[in-house]
Amino acid sequence: MKIGFIGLGGMGSAMARNLIDAGHTVLAWNRSPDPVTELAAAGAVPASISEAFATGIVLSMLADDQAVTDRLLDPRVLTAAPAGALHVNMATVSTALAIQARREHAEHGLRYLAAPVFGRTDAARAGNLTIVTSGDPDAIAEVQPLFDVLGRRTWTVGDAPEHANLVKILGNYLIACSIEAMAEASAVIEAGGMNPATFIEVLTDNLFTGPVFTGYGRMIGNRDYEPVNFRLPLGLKDVQLALASGLERNVPLPFGGVLRDAFVDALAHGQTDQDWAAVTETARRRAGLA
Repeated sequence: MKIGFIGLGGMGSAMARNLIDAGHTVLAWNRSPDPVTELAAAGAVPASISEAFATGIVLSMLADDQAVTDRLLDPRVLTAAPAGALHVNMATVSTALAIQARREHAEHGLRYLAAPVFGRTDAARAGNLTIVTSGDPDAIAEVQPLFDVLGRRTWTVGDAPEHANLVKILGNYLIACSIEAMAEASAVIEAGGMNPATFIEVLTDNLFTGPVFTGYGRMIGNRDYEPVNFRLPLGLKDVQLALASGLERNVPLPFGGVLRDAFVDALAHGQTDQDWAAVTETARRRAGLA
């Protein structure tokens, strides 16, 4: 296929490169030029946002609601896009933004799908993402060959785009809860004079398996937050999205407040560029271990 790809951060660059390697022609745009230059060396075609939309199928992976609103809900972009063009938003955004995007695309005769992903940059590079999508079934079928390149499995969870975003938001909320729980438990272990890395290894050997506990657990136990797969500010963003989703539906998320404050504390201590597993340092500071 000839497709557009908008947003070449760590995740977007890996995904776009896999599409190129699979034989697709990718017209790529990014706010900063360096990632486009790097991807062009792999075969991408540098393009404007409007040129990306002109392909008729465009995938986007931008950071947050504001970036999507500014770049992709610009009336000039939507008006210039060919009738029936399909925009697949693969970023983590609010359900309110998904509803707004679907409406504004439809007003311009365009189609909109939500397809956020679970997986870190290493999973993106390996084409091993879990893709959660919702929207028109025909549109999903149209881009399924692209999803097959990017992920290990695609889950269709509804016919409204906001459904996929709600699943993604609450999934990330559970990951954040797991990180905080491991951080707190590891702080107690450390305060007791034991090695948190050994503690994590014991528990992830059989009891708590899977990439969240083994991957983030290793970072927490060793206090080694490299490589940065998901930056702390993005973690705070997703916790706030979860809290907002609960509030909109009159569902309290008491632990969400704990998470929010832990992330704010980490950012206040200069941890902006660290992986969100580094929120462990908040638990250590609270315990007088830092």
